[in-house]
Formats: sequence, structure tokens, C-alpha cells
Amino acid sequence: MRKTYLWCLKVYAQLPPLNSIRVFDAAARSGSFKKAAEELHVTPTAVSHQIKALEEALGTLLFVRKTRAIQLTQDGKRLAETAYSVLQQLTNTVSEIASTKNSITVSTTSSFAAMWLVPNLSKFNQLHPNIEVVVKTGEQVDDLEKDRSIDVAIRYGVYDDTLENAANLVTESIGMYATPSYVESIAAGQMANLLEARWQNANLPEFTWHALLKGASRDKSRYQISKFSQEHHIIQAALASQGIALVSSLLVKNALAQGWLTQYNYVEHTQKPAGLSYYLLVPEHNIHSHSIAKFKQWLLQALS
Repeated sequence: MRKTYLWCLKVYAQLPPLNSIRVFDAAARSGSFKKAAEELHVTPTAVSHQIKALEEALGTLLFVRKTRAIQLTQDGKRLAETAYSVLQQLTNTVSEIASTKNSITVSTTSSFAAMWLVPNLSKFNQLHPNIEVVVKTGEQVDDLEKDRSIDVAIRYGVYDDTLENAANLVTESIGMYATPSYVESIAAGQMANLLEARWQNANLPEFTWHALLKGASRDKSRYQISKFSQEHHIIQAALASQGIALVSSLLVKNALAQGWLTQYNYVEHTQKPAGLSYYLLVPEHNIHSHSIAKFKQWLLQALS
């Protein structure tokens, strides 16, 4: 027994510090000392020093330094694969054991966060007061396997049921909405201002008034079209009685319930565009998280 203990001590003594492995893993995944520094909230110089010390301890180069990039050597690739696997297993185990780690960071679109998630989040907090949900918004598609600061993502688009660790939360419908007072003004003969979104993500199919009005018997001199980059900007404009919003029924659900907006089919007898889906995506290293499982269950029930 004592021999085994001494052997273990000798092996552990040969291992480099865990922090240097963590820094190396971040640099290997991101392909940049600068990006690794941003992920770890340290300076690029500190990352460079840690990598250099690790290379000296191992007696080999892990990266080839180029003018504006770094590239893994063969030894670096071998260590990167092992480091990622070991750190992933360690993270999963610690997350399962440490019940105190009850904070999850959710990445989603600005519109979904503003118009649905944040207004409804208090209901989740009442059910699970020990789980803190931090909301991060943006239109960029984050790499969840590389960016460990994000625990789970709610994405918007065409749902692909072949995606791993994904769940379709809800498929929206698209409608036309305005304030009751604005509907009255249109009925009284005021020129209509039609509000629509122009996506920042060019891969998303657009829902346009032009498509709906094609072939409709509407006088072109009686309406104008205004474009916004975010759906919640459209909704805010509609709430301010500035026009008729062509927008997701999910995002105006609260405004409809409060009577602030009403559905108004400015274009009659037309086929409404099919909406897109909001779906949950969990990175591989978080699939065993109990907190995320509870958050997922709540989303599915709340959006059903």
C-alpha cells in the first residue's frame, strides 16, 4: 500500500500544474493566445508565460508561433486532445457533485430575451430559487464547445432534428399587430406604416410585407414600409402606435394579453408566412447538469 502511495506521489509530481493545462486547453481550442486570455479573463502576456513554462516543463514545443497566429505542433495536438477530454470529465464530475454551483448562463437573441425570456424568468425563479439564470444576448452564433462561459443556448432558425443535444422548444407563427388606436386611425384613412425586420443573420428567411402585399388590392400610395434590425424594436414601435408589426406571435403574447396590441390583418385573404423555431442547444460538457435539465423542462412546459 505504501509503495503504491509513493508511486502515485511520484507520478503526480511529474504532472504540470492544472492551471497551465487549463490555459493551454483554452489556447488550443481558440487558436489564439488573445482569445484564450479573454476567455480566462487574464492578459495575453500571462497566457504566453504559462504556455512557455509548460513547454519548458515538458521539454517540447506545443505551438508554432506565427506573425498573427499560432499552430499546434504534433505534441501539442496530442496534449490538446487529452487535455480537453480530461478537463471535460473533471468539469462534469465537479458539476454533479457541487450542489453550490447553481448558476447557468443562457445565450439567446436580443428579441427573445427582451420580449419573452426576461418577462417570464421570475416564474422559473419561483420554482427554482436556488438556480440563478444569467442572460447573455447577441445575434452571433457562439461555439458552445469552445466558449465555456456559456452553459446553454436558445437559438432561432430552422430546427434541424439531427442536431445533437438539441430540443425544439416552440415553432412560432407570424402575424400582424398594432395598437387599437392605430387600427382606428387606419380605418379613418391614415396612411399605414408597415413594420418588418431585416435580419442581421443573412441565413434566416425573411418575413416581408412585400411578399404579403404581392397581388393584394392595396393602394401603394396608402402605405409605406419601415425596416428594423431587431424584432423587439418593431414591437416597441408598434406599442408606440407607429405602425403595424409583422412579427412573431410568441414575442407579442404578453402585449396581447395586456390589451396593448391587437391582431389586425392589414392584408386579408393571404397565406401567412410560416414561422421559425426557438430551440435549446446544450454543449456536450453540460449534458449532465441538473440545473440545465430543470431549466429545459421549464422552457418546454412554459412554451408548450
